[in-house]
Amino acid sequence: MTGSRGQPPELREETVEYVAREIQVRGLTGPAVMFLEASRPYRPLGSQAMLFFDPVLRNLFGGDMAEVQRVLADDAGIERLIERLEEIDEEYGLDA
Repeated sequence: MTGSRGQPPELREETVEYVAREIQVRGLTGPAVMFLEASRPYRPLGSQAMLFFDPVLRNLFGGDMAEVQRVLADDAGIERLIERLEEIDEEYGLDA
């Protein structure tokens, strides 16, 4: 079984975890959740937005961005990332 972009669910979950932890380590959990929530109306432009944000994301995450881009260009991936960021926020008892 694969995700909506041909990505196996296990790989998507690993990627979501990686992205969420990188965001958390940088102290950007709250702003990231707010940004992802605010971007809901623009999600159909996901792949085009990924081209725009590619330089920023490469600096944040480094290396090959293919899997990260798949997660962030997919509604289900973004929703899972928001959920995971909120879980991390609760785990560490941080104010978002």
